[in-house]
Amino acid sequence: MNSSGKGDGYTWHLSLRVDRPVEGCTLRPHAYMYSKKIDEKSRDGPESKMMRTVIPPHDFHYRWLRGPKQEPCAYMKCPRRTSFSPHDWSKFALRGGYSLQCVSQQSSLYRATFCNSNCFKYAWKTQYTLPKKMQKYSSTDSWSVSSSGNKDDLSVGSVGSGGNNPATPMNGIQRQHPAPIFFNDADGEGIDEWEDISHEYMYVPDENDVGRKLKLEAIAVSLETGEILMSRVVKTDIVLSKTPPPKKMNLVTVKGAGGGGGARFRVVTYNILAEIYATQQQYPYCDFWALSWEYRFHNILRELSDAGGDVVCLQEVQADHYENSLYIALNEIGYEGVFKPKTRAAMGLAGKVDGCAIFWRRSKFHLVESYSIEFNDLAQRQAQVIGLNPNSKEGSAYLNRLMRDNVAQLVVLELVQQPTMSNRSNRSNREPMKQLCIANTHLYSHKDYPDVKLWQSWQLLQELETFVMSRGSNLPLMICGDLNSTPDTAVYDLLSRRAVHPGHPDVNLKVNDDSLPSVLPDTLSLSHSFNFGSVYSTVMGEEPPHTNYTVNFKGVLDYIWFSVQHLRPLSTVPIPDEEELLKYGEGLPSTMQSSDHVMLIADMQLGGRST
Repeated sequence: MNSSGKGDGYTWHLSLRVDRPVEGCTLRPHAYMYSKKIDEKSRDGPESKMMRTVIPPHDFHYRWLRGPKQEPCAYMKCPRRTSFSPHDWSKFALRGGYSLQCVSQQSSLYRATFCNSNCFKYAWKTQYTLPKKMQKYSSTDSWSVSSSGNKDDLSVGSVGSGGNNPATPMNGIQRQHPAPIFFNDADGEGIDEWEDISHEYMYVPDENDVGRKLKLEAIAVSLETGEILMSRVVKTDIVLSKTPPPKKMNLVTVKGAGGGGGARFRVVTYNILAEIYATQQQYPYCDFWALSWEYRFHNILRELSDAGGDVVCLQEVQADHYENSLYIALNEIGYEGVFKPKTRAAMGLAGKVDGCAIFWRRSKFHLVESYSIEFNDLAQRQAQVIGLNPNSKEGSAYLNRLMRDNVAQLVVLELVQQPTMSNRSNRSNREPMKQLCIANTHLYSHKDYPDVKLWQSWQLLQELETFVMSRGSNLPLMICGDLNSTPDTAVYDLLSRRAVHPGHPDVNLKVNDDSLPSVLPDTLSLSHSFNFGSVYSTVMGEEPPHTNYTVNFKGVLDYIWFSVQHLRPLSTVPIPDEEELLKYGEGLPSTMQSSDHVMLIADMQLGGRST
């Protein structure tokens, strides 16, 4: 670019943002510089740096500072005076309110800060007018000037540009942490002590930070000359404490659960809500910071650890999160796992595609076989079986209807031999290892495609029949996952009754819309040879009222199915009722439960009833 002509030039801007800080959750700054061509309107902008060239290659250096303890709310009965629980600071608990300050110089509450409007209204009832000699008349509140020449940003999410002055306290970038330094507080509260706590890119708040604010100072440094290009300071909201641990689980046990000698194990299935779907547009009632993966990951990991599953089936596992966080964390607490992403390409960036994952406790099982199923491949194969040309209008419509990128996983797990006195002395008397087949899937979600969900279920069952029969008919089988199908659907009928009634609405879509391609076979072909039971229905007497609970939908979508001739359900953990869920928000996810689904937990025993 030619920057030497008259009137040419650029404004440089530095954007800096950091998420709401929560104890134990890693903070990663979002910092970048950008430039704009100067025009008459932007030439004299107060929050930019005018230069003759575009921004050169640069790197960022950071400094984190911890603020003093603060009184978060002046209303004496406010729970947030002593609690920094994420729920107490959620917009649901705050009733959508925001922090505010009394500005009446005649009031006894002058300059008192309140966490929301309700606390202010309650406190106002106790305020009184100060005598004139005690009233505080002052000039306009002074704002502190940061090292970049700008006022401190007050919001954790503020985005803007740094000032022109590169003379910052960070000129000596490589220096060791100094003694505590002082800033003039941006809220006009005078001199406050801010402690220098880290010069690293990332920072993990700990218990010493809870109840305090943090400051993040960033400077952009030219890679060519080492010159400081711009700097910026942002102040976070108050650091919140960890989410309280999950409530103690109360098992519901079936009668006679103590009998039998078969091995026992616990199965968990959980749709953990992939980050690519956890948006404010989809869940406007949930705080933005509570939708971040970093926050939700710690809650989800805590839930999984507390559940203590021997087999864990997860859906909506994002590929990059499986590799960078979930697998590592679960491996550290004794699990091994496999992952299968959906067939489609990543959404914009590598790893931004969700899929299914199965984990098993290494001390309980080891892996014998692992396979994956892509329903797109099955659709193409089925089109060939029924003689459809994929390039024809009919064949194209058939494949476009069915190819929805969904997948399933199959693993065969074998119980780890537990040493006993008898098999130590005589290994020839050891009983054969016991094996178990687990299928994990996430069917298509769109409510207007019940035929596709039914077709996927039918194809999965056909694949399982081929797989199980080739290994002998005595292989115990479980199907776990999010089937996106309520108990009144044809999917549920196929699994539980081995057949679908020809009059079911899910197999008669063309009656209402003749333009839809016919993707299902004759209803007589919609069958299978397994005898499945639903664990929750077997133990509880009926399916739970919901496994997915949002503002827009409440119902059962998730299941644990088992082959009744090989397995016995012993107990389940009841699903939280509406009253419990609504304590923390209008729906899921919330600050307490970080998915829009709830976890299903079942204790099982090898050895079922004869059929």
